[in-house]
Amino acid sequence: IRQIWQQERTTREEWESHARPIVELKEQITPEIMDLIKQQRLGLLVNGTRFTKYSTRGQRIKDKFRFVRLSPNHKVLHYGDCDEKSNPSIEELTSKLAISDIKGLIVGKECPHIKDIKKIAHQLAFSITIDSVDMTSLDFVAPDDQVFNYWTDGINALLGNKMVSKTCENDLETLLSM
Repeated sequence: IRQIWQQERTTREEWESHARPIVELKEQITPEIMDLIKQQRLGLLVNGTRFTKYSTRGQRIKDKFRFVRLSPNHKVLHYGDCDEKSNPSIEELTSKLAISDIKGLIVGKECPHIKDIKKIAHQLAFSITIDSVDMTSLDFVAPDDQVFNYWTDGINALLGNKMVSKTCENDLETLLSM
């Protein structure tokens, strides 16, 4: 009997989710939810993340990391070297990149730092292309899929582009289904 009730409830919820008023409500609240997801991504960038450094030949550099964080006003990316356990403050990070200097975002196999290297997981790689004479890109390899998705979504949000990661879609669907 419990299984039958569960089946009936599931069927009813599925049917109700396709009802016209529910669909209209979802369409109405989608922009607010996308803004909420954007704020969460930018908050994560403000907190910062530690990325492993790699040599030009694709070898992981032992005990060398790059810490990157977004300024609270969302205008500048601060980055610098750190060790495995530290979370440097913005003042301790020596290098800066103005968001206005960012040309775009490259992900995966197209990234300049892993184009010819097979050892690095290309699905976790991303590069921020820069409109500067000093350097052409700021390159990263995320430690996992979640960090990759959060950072690429956050950078796309900063650039005014659509957040396109699978994690963003899942978050939107979860919040809409509530």
